[in-house]
Amino acid sequence: MMKKYIVTCLIGLCTGLTTARSPFKCTLYDRENKIYLHLDLYEESINVPGMEMFGPMNGYMNGNVYGIWMITSSKIENEKTATFRLSNDLGSETQEVKLTVENDSTYLLEQQGGTVIKKVVNKKLVKIPRNLTFNLQR
Repeated sequence: MMKKYIVTCLIGLCTGLTTARSPFKCTLYDRENKIYLHLDLYEESINVPGMEMFGPMNGYMNGNVYGIWMITSSKIENEKTATFRLSNDLGSETQEVKLTVENDSTYLLEQQGGTVIKKVVNKKLVKIPRNLTFNLQR
């Protein structure tokens, strides 16, 4: 009985450590702008809705943005910072972004250049803010 308890505790501890070391495998949500960011920068494991024919990718951004923006390349700089390229669903526009982990539940995304990501407001395309604050979606 005690052996099972110890094994269970060790598995739980290892699972917790794995999660703590994987800050770039998660779903994030920017409540203010109503935007989701689905990430797995460790491996291409996420199927983008409506784009399954391209196979698994490192993630995508959707919600209150014009279309779906897919992650086409990524680099984890360190345990708190990653950079990646987003491409719109038509492949005609790209955006380099930097994602920084502020704490266990808050991430900051900064658009570095390229095309500004937009949303539709009253039938017009409007730029979203260059800096977004995301929270871990649980």
